[in-house]
Amino acid sequence: MSQNSVFEMALEQLGDAAKRLKLDSSIQRVLSHPERELTVACPVVMDDGRIEVFTGHRVQHSSARGPCKGGIRFHQNVDIDEVRALAMWMTWKCAVVNIPYGGAKGGVQVDVTKLTPNEIRRLTRRFTVGIMPIIGPHSDIPAPDVNTNAETMGWIMDTVSMFQGSTVLDIVTGKSIDLGGSLGRREATGRGVMFNTLELLKREKRDPKKTTVAVQGFGNVGSVSADLLNKEGCRVLAVSDVSSAYYCEKGLPIADMIQYCSTSKNHLLEGFTAPGVSKIGMDELLELDVNVLIPAALEKQITPKNADRIRAEYIVEGANGPTMPEAERLLLKKGKIIVPDILANSGGVVVSYFEWVQSIQSFFWDEEEVNRNLQRVIVSSFDAVWKMHEKESTDMRNAAMMIAVGRVAQAIKQRGIFP
Repeated sequence: MSQNSVFEMALEQLGDAAKRLKLDSSIQRVLSHPERELTVACPVVMDDGRIEVFTGHRVQHSSARGPCKGGIRFHQNVDIDEVRALAMWMTWKCAVVNIPYGGAKGGVQVDVTKLTPNEIRRLTRRFTVGIMPIIGPHSDIPAPDVNTNAETMGWIMDTVSMFQGSTVLDIVTGKSIDLGGSLGRREATGRGVMFNTLELLKREKRDPKKTTVAVQGFGNVGSVSADLLNKEGCRVLAVSDVSSAYYCEKGLPIADMIQYCSTSKNHLLEGFTAPGVSKIGMDELLELDVNVLIPAALEKQITPKNADRIRAEYIVEGANGPTMPEAERLLLKKGKIIVPDILANSGGVVVSYFEWVQSIQSFFWDEEEVNRNLQRVIVSSFDAVWKMHEKESTDMRNAAMMIAVGRVAQAIKQRGIFP
């Protein structure tokens, strides 16, 4: 396997599950290939009048179980290999929580810190027009991801609506409440991480109030996860983002850190100060002596080089693909339990599904109902994966993949191969 390819990493995970399921090799071949890929050039007039051209991608991995679903990220490291892997993981994520979607993903290769808000808006609208031939409320529904948010989704929705001549609320999820978004959507992924962590602690007979946590990544997923686990009694000792990492033996003031990031430059932690809080190295955070480690940043953070130094008993993957397969094998040999990304961070797509349903019906739920339904889906899905993990005497990723791949394979068999 290429050390640089996250898609090869995704294919390896599929292969492991297929072997355990004794999956028909023909079905595995189908699942190894995305259904559709679109790469677009996005020329943008910058504020100084020059024209820059950015490359964007949209990949649809599988529509066997329903419309494709997946976020759009703006990041300098975006490439087609990464987007393919993320689209495949979205297929499994939707299947493991049993919502009627397939997987997709999109991205633009851009460093957003070097663009003004107006340039980002123009880039978003141009990228939207580029991928419009393949997205739609019943074919492929985008959502926010790294460096995109409710405002970005509003621009996408408005762009499509201008071309359609009518407001198309269900073209994206993760919109603002004023534009037909769902209450609870912004916190959904982090809330799902929290529910998964608490379910794991329950199975392991661990008291949340005696549990220590480190969170890598302090964006939407990491900050919400840290905040909600803190409110459940867990002691969050360390958090980090791309700018810096912080540690406090007595537990960090998470609410104050979130407040600080709401007004800081680029919404980063850099410069935060509080009594008892000290800066630590970025790599040091992953290797702290805590009960639970939540990698909630980007892919391939836990590698064969640092796996031996990771002391956390439990790893709950808030990010997509943060643990490399070789590193995971080392961790499993040491008795670690890893709640895989396709289950751990599925809260976002679950509430995206709720938002899509609400938009179609033009009937919206209160936040309590959204969170109650999210908890029901996550707890049920975790329970199914845990039972498979025990029944098959395998790790949780294999258990989750077996459930997910089995469901998608069954849908393909029942539909048949066209023509």
